Amino acid sequence: MQPLRAVWMKIGLKKVDTHEGVTVNALLDSGATGLFMDKKFVEKNKFRMEKLERLVKVTNVDGTHNSGGDITHEVECNVYYKEHRERMSFKVCNLGRTEVILGMPWLMAHNPEIDWEKGDVKLMRCPPWCGKSNEGKGRTKQKERMRGAEEEKAISWVADEKEDWGREEEMEIDH
Repeated sequence: MQPLRAVWMKIGLKKVDTHEGVTVNALLDSGATGLFMDKKFVEKNKFRMEKLERLVKVTNVDGTHNSGGDITHEVECNVYYKEHRERMSFKVCNLGRTEVILGMPWLMAHNPEIDWEKGDVKLMRCPPWCGKSNEGKGRTKQKERMRGAEEEKAISWVADEKEDWGREEEMEIDH
């Protein structure tokens, strides 16, 4: 058996505006300070990009400025993995061959169990806002709004010491 060099998760991404979905392999990256989506992937799949109030400087591992430039936009979508689901915002940048990166804020919040021999990922210690797809059939819109607001607070708390990748305004839940 070859040694595992990276951990990937096959996740579903659902657009909040059109509800169209796409499946993608996301890299779990403990060296990444946020959640990222490749610009070419965003354009190819026609995700709606929102302009950031302030740009985010991108620095390479060696300390040089990234040739792809600064991050100026983000994409919000619903993310599905096995029975889990959550609304997430990804910073849009050039990732090369990688389409989606789930970095430390996500890893810290979910604390996944990883089988390093097989590359299997289990989400057994998810935060309260991480819903299950088979739950919530009877949830009201008010409960969804409350869950969204709680998610935003918790994400901000996790990322507080890392970088300002969360939005300050309340997250709007698409109905």
